[in-house]
Amino acid sequence: MENWSVEQVCNWLKQRNLGELVPKFREEEVSGAALLALNDRMVQQLVKKIGHQAVLMDLIKKYQQQKSGLESLTYCCETPSQKFPEVISGKNLKSFFARYKTLQWTSSYTLPDFPYDVKCILAEKKCPDHSMRIRIIEFLQADMTKYLEGSLYPNSQQYNIVVNALLQAYPFLDEDGNGFLLWKRALKDRFKYVRRSIEDDEQVLRNKCKFGHRRGQTRKSSFAENKLDDIQGQVEEEPVHLKGSKMDLHIKWLNQEYTKTQRNWEEVDKRMNATIEIRRKMISDKAPLKDILRLFPFLRCPYQLFREFQLLTHMDIYKKTVEILEIYSENILSLYVVRNNPINIMLQENLKQHTEEDVLKYMKMTATCLLLPEVFGDDSSLFAAVNEEVKAVTPVLEVKNPFNVNSCEFALYIERQELAQLDDCTMALAALVAAFHVFDIPCPKRIHRTLNFLESLVFEVRNP
Repeated sequence: MENWSVEQVCNWLKQRNLGELVPKFREEEVSGAALLALNDRMVQQLVKKIGHQAVLMDLIKKYQQQKSGLESLTYCCETPSQKFPEVISGKNLKSFFARYKTLQWTSSYTLPDFPYDVKCILAEKKCPDHSMRIRIIEFLQADMTKYLEGSLYPNSQQYNIVVNALLQAYPFLDEDGNGFLLWKRALKDRFKYVRRSIEDDEQVLRNKCKFGHRRGQTRKSSFAENKLDDIQGQVEEEPVHLKGSKMDLHIKWLNQEYTKTQRNWEEVDKRMNATIEIRRKMISDKAPLKDILRLFPFLRCPYQLFREFQLLTHMDIYKKTVEILEIYSENILSLYVVRNNPINIMLQENLKQHTEEDVLKYMKMTATCLLLPEVFGDDSSLFAAVNEEVKAVTPVLEVKNPFNVNSCEFALYIERQELAQLDDCTMALAALVAAFHVFDIPCPKRIHRTLNFLESLVFEVRNP
């Protein structure tokens, strides 16, 4: 953003429904660098409406926070041999070395040399049967234990690294885009199975005692307590084993922060990280959506929805969606099958009224998004409700005035309830795809081909 020209800043404003500010920004020659340097007083002079002032300052603050986080992450990853700080408190010393060791572990991991029969199956690109999957998982578990110097408690990042390495080396193991979660769950279950019978390992005994394992006794059934065994191996800035009151504090804080206008997004990210295993357990156990959103209201925010998707799949869904619409826009709009479609007719009428290149591009990408079900012969009512009431129960977009740059509205609905307001068609399409994965919702058959096309591009499974 720092290198943006004045025109790029104006385009950015239009995409976020702040088109009214464009003339003033052009007059004052506000470039990307100038935009990021704006303070409250400058914004008040540039922008008349209080609502626009709040939105603009919030967008600038989010970008600066995101940039700060990326810079710190890059610094850590690019300097693995950096010197330790001269002063580290005793409380944080264990956490510091744990994080440093994790970075070293993940940067050096390579897949093990599988046995001959496993190699043959993988070389033939055959989907392994149940017994062969168990063999692969056993070797991965043994190899991870070696890397962990005998520990049987990998953290979530280490599980992700190993499964990601497996699917990158053998993409055909990613079954319909759901392979990552399946292999990760199988690997975690394998570690649980190995730990169950161990009675002489100090670390295992300590954790069994800490997390309430008792032979012959029934475990408590709440979501939080059922997931304690999963989350106890995670490495955070300060290793914390979330149980009972600690989890309640995280959830209470998230609910209080959600009601604020100015939110501490950095702390939100940390607490969403700390509660992800509990959240995934609720979703996998088919807890009602209203209960999930009541505990974790930040899933209503597009940024957190995309972030949750990235934690699960290691894919930047928004970036991928931008690429998809830009690549396929012209091709889709030129297809004969969409020539007489009402959406395309509406597009052509509105194109005549504008000459600005960025506005024309925005309209074409919006039309591309809305026409996707028509291209694949799917039911468009399960994809987007354009200027009409939402009727579908599964994730669906509500779109109003799609080609009016100043008054268009996009929203994501699930179970006929609005989940999130969205800035534009790109964010809307990304949110729709992410919602199916994040909330583990089966794709309806009447929209399957459209979503399969999008997911094949997002996950780079094959050329569609």
